[in-house]
Amino acid sequence: MKKEQKQIKHLPLFGLPKLVPYLKPYVGIFLVMVIFDILFGMLDTLTPLFQSFAINNFILPGTLQGLPRFIVLYVVVLLAQVTVNYIAFSSSIKMEMYIGRDLKRAAFNHLQTLSFSYFNQNSVGYIHARVMSDTNRIGSVISWDMMDGVGNLAYLISASVVMFSINVPLTLLVLSLVPIAVLFSFYFNKKLVKHDRMVREANSRVTGNFNEGITGARTTKTLCAEEKLEQNFDRDVSEMRRLSIRRTHFRALFGSLITFAAFAALALVLWRGGVITMQQAMQIGTLSVFMSYAQNLMEPVRWFVSAISDLVAVQVNIERFTSLMDTKSDVVDTPEVVARYGDTFHPLRENWEPLLGEVEFRDVS
Repeated sequence: MKKEQKQIKHLPLFGLPKLVPYLKPYVGIFLVMVIFDILFGMLDTLTPLFQSFAINNFILPGTLQGLPRFIVLYVVVLLAQVTVNYIAFSSSIKMEMYIGRDLKRAAFNHLQTLSFSYFNQNSVGYIHARVMSDTNRIGSVISWDMMDGVGNLAYLISASVVMFSINVPLTLLVLSLVPIAVLFSFYFNKKLVKHDRMVREANSRVTGNFNEGITGARTTKTLCAEEKLEQNFDRDVSEMRRLSIRRTHFRALFGSLITFAAFAALALVLWRGGVITMQQAMQIGTLSVFMSYAQNLMEPVRWFVSAISDLVAVQVNIERFTSLMDTKSDVVDTPEVVARYGDTFHPLRENWEPLLGEVEFRDVS
C-alpha cells in the first residue's frame, strides 16, 4: 500500500481535467441531465407550498371549495416531477455507462500496444483493477455526484428564495445552522477521505489476490502454496473489514450530527414560528412550509461532504487510469514503419511481405 500511495499525485481539480477528452462526446447528455436536475430541484420546493395552501384554505376553514382545481394542479406537478426525474436519471445512467465503457475501451486498447516488460512488472490483478474497478468508480462519481449536486443546489436556492419571500427573520434563523453544519462537514470530510482511501487500497489488494489466485491456480497447487495463499488472503480481507467498519463508524457519526442539525433547525422553526403564529403574524400553513424546508435544507450539506469525499477518493482512480494511459511501450515503431505497415489497430496488410514460415537449422549438433 505504501508503494502505491507514493505513486499518487496531487492532481489539480481532483484530476477532472484529465477526463475532458472522454466527456466531450456526451456534452448533450450532460446538459440534459443538468437542466432536468435543476427543474427537479425547483419542483421539489413546491410540495410544501401545496401543503401550506391545503391547511390554510381547506383544513382550517373546514371547506372543500376549490378542491378539484387544487387536486388537478397537484397531480400535474407530481406528473411533472416524475417525468423530470425520469429524464434526469436516464441521462445520469447513460453518462455512467458511456463514460465507463469508453474508459475501459481506451485502457484495453492501450494495453495491446505495451511491450512485454509492462506485464512482467505488473500483476494481472493490478491491471484488472485499473481497467475495471477504477473506470467503474470514475463513471459512477462523475454521473451521480453531479446529478445529486445540481439537484440539491437548485433545491437549496429555491427553498431559500421562497422562505425569504415569506419571512426574512425566520429564514435567517433557519439558515444560521447551515454554516455550523458545513464546519462539521469539513472536519469529518478529512476523516472520511482518509478512511475511504485506505479501504480502496485494501480492496485493490483483495482484488489482486482474487486474480492471482485464479490465474495462478496451477502454480499454487504445484508448489503446495495453498495454505500460504489462504493466510495472505485472510489477512487482507480482515484488514479491509476492519477499515470498512471504522469508515462506517465515521459516516454514521457524521450522519447523526447532520440529522441533529436538521432537527435543531426544526426546533427553531417551531419555537420562533410558533410565537409568530400565536401573534397572528403568520398562518399555520405557512409555518408548515418552514418546517418542511428546515428538515430538508441539511440534505445539500450532507451531499457536499459526500461529494468532496468522493472527488478526493476518485482522484486516486483517475491518477491510476491516467498513469496507465501515459505508460509508453519499450518497443516503438518508427513513423516510417507505421506509414508502411500500419499500427496495432490499423494494419496495412497489403504492404506486408509474404511470410513463408520456413525454419532452417544450420550447424546444429
